[in-house]
Amino acid sequence: MRSIAKLDLQYAHRFYGFQGEAQYLHGHTGVLTIEVEDTVNEGVNMVYPCNEIQKVAWDVLKNFDHALILREDDPLLPAILDVYEKQGIKNGHPQNKMKGEAFHTELATAYPDARLVVTKETMTVEGMIKIVYDLLKDKLNIAKLTFTSGVNAACAEFKTTNSIDRCPLCGIALNEEGVCPKCGYRKA
Repeated sequence: MRSIAKLDLQYAHRFYGFQGEAQYLHGHTGVLTIEVEDTVNEGVNMVYPCNEIQKVAWDVLKNFDHALILREDDPLLPAILDVYEKQGIKNGHPQNKMKGEAFHTELATAYPDARLVVTKETMTVEGMIKIVYDLLKDKLNIAKLTFTSGVNAACAEFKTTNSIDRCPLCGIALNEEGVCPKCGYRKA
């Protein structure tokens, strides 16, 4: 069975080297749908609480919200960083509170202080799915991801192989010590 959660992401990007309208810097509202698969947790009668899926995902994905997403070889990148440096916001601004932890993977690097994500490949809906799966595959039993952005949409299905120990009282994943971070339940 699956629990399904959705997140909205506002971002700007461009398709560097692309012939067409998308080569210009532009913004989108993207909708990410995450389907988590597992057995129904008998204590709470659900696979995984949808609000908890959102929290787990948002901890990482908030770096994409209201961010500029550019490919690592885009000539706009040094120009943007130069402008941010001159404005004094390259290394953060006190009002920049919606930032997640910085991350660096093979596919993307987040610079939360600058509201910037640098990707290895052009940030398409398919590219976003690859990045999201890479970031969340060890945190959630992701069975399917769907990402829509404007008129563009893509989805990918995944084989769930994780065995995530969940709390019988609230359904979320237990931490490394076998304790529920939400309600304090301790696995015997």
